[in-house]
Amino acid sequence: MTYTTKELIQILDRELCASWKGERVLLSANERFQDPVLSMALGQDKISKVYAYREFREQVHQYQRTHQVSGLVWREFQFQGKSLRFPELHNQLVAVPKDKEVLRAAKGSVLAFWQQATQGMQFWLVGKQLVPITAEEIARLAKGTEWAEVEAAQNELYLGLCWGNPAECHYQRAYPDSGCDRAIAAKTEPRSLKLIGSW
Repeated sequence: MTYTTKELIQILDRELCASWKGERVLLSANERFQDPVLSMALGQDKISKVYAYREFREQVHQYQRTHQVSGLVWREFQFQGKSLRFPELHNQLVAVPKDKEVLRAAKGSVLAFWQQATQGMQFWLVGKQLVPITAEEIARLAKGTEWAEVEAAQNELYLGLCWGNPAECHYQRAYPDSGCDRAIAAKTEPRSLKLIGSW
């Protein structure tokens, strides 16, 4: 019997707890960690816990790939009285090939939600600075991407227009093979800029 996505998440949660309790130790962690300053600051115990969990997680990722177990979870999302259910990659799992198809299939419903929820709002494209953008320009950007995702902060709605590897699309180092253009919708200039960096 193959483990499900939910079961793999539970297994990873238990393993993370066990690692932080010191029940898992990786004796060769110091040999792998090549930063002497951080090594002294963190200490061998913490480094060992991190690497023990990382190795276990890599085994889970290999299991996913071998058995084609999805890394997606379904998220229930609400913004100003409107609801959306859409798939997103769990932060401790990897995407398998079929996951990209699920993300692509959900793109239309995410974009429809965005259009409905942002009526009467202004838009900005997120970069080094916020750049005003129109709904039509966002729609043009969306055509060139594989999937879409949303996030919210107070009265602002964030749209991610993503492509490439779902596990890497939020990292600058992965660009241009993977990436995510981000737009913000708000009644006035966005205020929750701290969310932008972590989202």
